[in-house]
Amino acid sequence: MWKNLQGFFLCILWQSSCQSERDEALFKYLLCGIRLLHSLLDIAPRHSKLEQILLDDVKVSDQLLDLVFFLVIVLCNYRQEHHTSSPMPLLHSALVSCSLYLLTGCISSQWQDLASVLVVHSKVDIFMDAACAALRVDIKFLHIKLSGQYTDLCTKSSCNAEGTLISMCQQCEASLQFLQSLCQQKSFRERLVKNKELCGKGGILLLVRAILNLKITPLFRESSSVVAAVSRLKSKILTILLHLCEAESISYLDEIASTPQSMNLAKSVALEVLELLKTMFARDPKQLNACSDKNYPMGLLQLNAMRLADIFSDDSNFRFYITTYFTEVLTAIFSVPHQEFLSSWCSSDLPFPEEDATVEFDSHVASGCVLDSLSSSDLLNVMSSGFTLVPSIMPRASYAHQRVSLLVKIIANLHCFAPKICKEEKDVFLNKFLECLRGELPESSASDAEKARIVIKNLRSLLSHAESLTPPFLNDEDVQLLRVFFTQLASLICPAELEDNRVQEDLSAGGCSSPLLHKIGNLKECTSENSAFQEEDQFYVRGNCIDQTGDIVPQDKGEDKGKSVRVAKGLREIDRDIQNVETSGSDSSSTRGKNSVDHNVEFPNLTEHIKESGLGGLQEDEKAEAVQSEEKQRRKRKRTIMNDKQISLIERALLDEPDMQRNAASVQSWADKLSVHGPEVTTSKLKN
Repeated sequence: MWKNLQGFFLCILWQSSCQSERDEALFKYLLCGIRLLHSLLDIAPRHSKLEQILLDDVKVSDQLLDLVFFLVIVLCNYRQEHHTSSPMPLLHSALVSCSLYLLTGCISSQWQDLASVLVVHSKVDIFMDAACAALRVDIKFLHIKLSGQYTDLCTKSSCNAEGTLISMCQQCEASLQFLQSLCQQKSFRERLVKNKELCGKGGILLLVRAILNLKITPLFRESSSVVAAVSRLKSKILTILLHLCEAESISYLDEIASTPQSMNLAKSVALEVLELLKTMFARDPKQLNACSDKNYPMGLLQLNAMRLADIFSDDSNFRFYITTYFTEVLTAIFSVPHQEFLSSWCSSDLPFPEEDATVEFDSHVASGCVLDSLSSSDLLNVMSSGFTLVPSIMPRASYAHQRVSLLVKIIANLHCFAPKICKEEKDVFLNKFLECLRGELPESSASDAEKARIVIKNLRSLLSHAESLTPPFLNDEDVQLLRVFFTQLASLICPAELEDNRVQEDLSAGGCSSPLLHKIGNLKECTSENSAFQEEDQFYVRGNCIDQTGDIVPQDKGEDKGKSVRVAKGLREIDRDIQNVETSGSDSSSTRGKNSVDHNVEFPNLTEHIKESGLGGLQEDEKAEAVQSEEKQRRKRKRTIMNDKQISLIERALLDEPDMQRNAASVQSWADKLSVHGPEVTTSKLKN
């Protein structure tokens, strides 16, 4: 009887979902059927016969899996234009989330096991395409609702508009966390990056852009729960993007840079991320806290956005783009008053750190809540909607250290220079910073002098604070690149600061301690007396950066004075005093493995820089974080992952086998051979 019942029930759901007319009645019917399935799956472990049919029968499990796949495909093809003011948006979002979570009931509630089943399924690519597209439909509904165009959405009372909006946010967040939990599994994300529709053609990026474009109108801006829900949505989708960037078999960023269409889409997403950071950096932390509530975690939105900026700035496909559009934000960060900068970037106890949260989602309760709200005139009870937030507490010091470390890494990424790979990158960031600084300073020469000193003072404090974070949050190469940038910038806009031995005075006044940096003398010396890293003694700054190969580019003092113009005129006359070198290139997807520079941009040519650093894997637990940081630092930097011998070997091999990249076996073989002669070289690194 049980077997006949389940077969009959699944057949009805199949037939219903195939109907061409998808109206409110059909969606309610499907949601009721899915709710019943959730109930049966919940009680199955307590009834042996039901468990045998639903969970142990392979044929039934396959039918359930196919049903979920088909439902998601039906939902992704839904046209929403004519139903924005009906109950359909809420029903659609509930159907998507409850359909996805059926998989945790019929396969496994353990994400690792669920991912293992899905990656070997023949229709996994179709399923993931449909899941992302279906969620994008819900995000479009959410965008319309947030705009306030339809405040009476599926309610007779405008008082319930906020409740309906919150319920839709909950359904979307549950669906998004389902995808995020799968992407956390290495096997699944490695499979996902091979999906041409989602990665190669930008399917994931369309979802990312749709979520980042969510804007809250004044109608809902006072609702702390709505503000927090939208912030968590953005944080979670950035987390998914970060997971994809961690894939080792294929470089996700190289995949999306392989076609002009996906590259342009990726640039629009990068621009949204940078705009997000610009807004958050400019916002008063007290103001941010005022519009939120301690009961509603906002997610690690700023931290995740900075992590993405770090990855983008270290990738040759995006570095010039990040330099062009983010340097202005960095300039603004260092232009604030010194005490404000210290409290924001050199403190281990930020007053308002971000708080993350994971979702516990009960599909049975959630679907029941939605159905009840549509069958009565009562207000939607979002407090009993089957949606529970479990805060993920990160220590304040850990959050502050991760945040400032990411700032240092971004600067290091942008300022580095690898002459053998990207000659046109020489001093692009330094000169862009000077250009933005000229825009920051008004015409008054007196004001110029003071603001230039503030920028240098803030940079010096950041350098001092960064040295105290090595390790586990930073490595010495990143700190050295920051020191080079500080020294070169100071020599150009505020040379007197380098002649002053005022570091201890500034540190004691600002309350920012550093056990490493005790003295900044003239341009002939920049070392740390008490540094635990003695190898830094080889890095002396003489107006130029010493390459790791030992090459030193000498700088004449007279020439240095010629370049260091007076503070009042320095930033506006520097283009006349320094020889301009015109660099050209094409910022297109066909340029891979190097950066492109716009034909119309001119930058001064100052010095050569170094680069060998890594992205720390940032976790909540600081000890685990330190271990993961070291592992990721060894494998991150694309341009300096091999020593001279390894580079020489692979260059000779490429002469004999120019199409090596297309031969997976050959790439794997050479990766193993090269690893014997120096740092570990994975196949994905070798392809890059």
